[in-house]
Amino acid sequence: MNSEEIITVATGVVKSWDWATETSRPLPKQLDVKVKLIKELVPIIVGLRVKRLGYLAAITGIDLGPEVGEMDVLYQFCPGDVVITLRVRVPRQEAMLPSLCEIIPSAEVFERELQEMFGIQMLGLHTTEHLYLPDDWPDGVYPMRKDFDPQILSH
Repeated sequence: MNSEEIITVATGVVKSWDWATETSRPLPKQLDVKVKLIKELVPIIVGLRVKRLGYLAAITGIDLGPEVGEMDVLYQFCPGDVVITLRVRVPRQEAMLPSLCEIIPSAEVFERELQEMFGIQMLGLHTTEHLYLPDDWPDGVYPMRKDFDPQILSH
């Protein structure tokens, strides 16, 4: 498949699972998808996998700040030279997403990082030990959140 065919198939997969998604094409070889219903995230990802639309290249968290009260999580899939990004918005308080480890085992590292750095609970994640932070890191302190204050660690 060429890049345009990949994007057409991916758009079809996304739209077939979640009628509430919004898609855009910021660049010719990019498809950005806003997944509005968290319960549709896993079926969309399974659909991308069934159609063999790339590998999971990254899961990234973006804190939109305490004043917004939400965070974005981006799932990036790369089929060839195309990047398909699924964007899901979660609340900063009690943020939860389903783990992908059952369908994409390599997602574990990304999901552990999200939990540790942003405080997003990954439901169904098998290993929850710290990945980067020391074992004695304080609970409820997430260094990638915009309101993180490193001064609390010196007390």
